[in-house]
Amino acid sequence: MNLALGLIALALLLLTGAVLLRRRTGLPWARVRSEDVRDHHAPERPLYARRYGLTGRPDYLLERHGHLIPVEVKPSRSAPKPYPSDLMQLAAYCLLVEETSGQAPPYGLLRYADTTFRLAYTPAVRAELLATIEAMHEILDAEDVARSHEQAARCRGCSLRGECDDALE
Repeated sequence: MNLALGLIALALLLLTGAVLLRRRTGLPWARVRSEDVRDHHAPERPLYARRYGLTGRPDYLLERHGHLIPVEVKPSRSAPKPYPSDLMQLAAYCLLVEETSGQAPPYGLLRYADTTFRLAYTPAVRAELLATIEAMHEILDAEDVARSHEQAARCRGCSLRGECDDALE
């Protein structure tokens, strides 16, 4: 009898912990397949898409209704609508899930301090992401890039300052 009561108490404790975790993170009820938010001694390998030159690891990967759903958490951010850069980051995680699992997720989740946004991973979102990746690769591959030297603090912190003929100060 005492063993049964102990097991019931343990089950209630675990359930309470799960409920508190879901409330704090804003995550839906789903199996967590991986996470990148705790300090792990042996972190899981990042997702990698060779043909796009893209690597990353979402904060969570949920398994829901047979799909892997990437989740990005920005706990200190609060805004009425998501930042476009955060949406592109989440779209990149969707592409990485698609490339590594062979199945595109229907959506990704972006969690701010008090709101969870849902990004539908549509062909239009995918096309916008691929255009952004292509533009980034073109800039990275360019030999002569016009740089902005209007912000002295940014110029001072640049890793190429020692090689730049246009450095301020």
